[in-house]
Amino acid sequence: MSAHDEWGHDPSVQMMRRVFSLMEKAQAEMMEQLSISPFDPRLQRIRSRARDFFEETWPIAMRKEIVSNDQETIRLYLCCLKHVLKLNGFPISDQTLFKDERLEEFLKESLR
Repeated sequence: MSAHDEWGHDPSVQMMRRVFSLMEKAQAEMMEQLSISPFDPRLQRIRSRARDFFEETWPIAMRKEIVSNDQETIRLYLCCLKHVLKLNGFPISDQTLFKDERLEEFLKESLR
């Protein structure tokens, strides 16, 4: 970043930076819990698709008040990531990871 970060004073930019930082941390914790190497070559494509799902569903989830704070936003992203990992053949049981039925049902409806 430049020495003079004009964007850094914008509350919405600060919020986005905080959310993305929390998303990275939560993602790393999930990968560790699942014993998936952060260097697994499949992860770049998986992360990209999870990000696409998240970007597609987040505004809708906010509008429908399904997510209303940072923690719920992170959980939405993790549900997207979990969904894409399953689609790519990673063995993920619901007992292994958190289960948020409300978010998962929302994703099912939104990702049709």
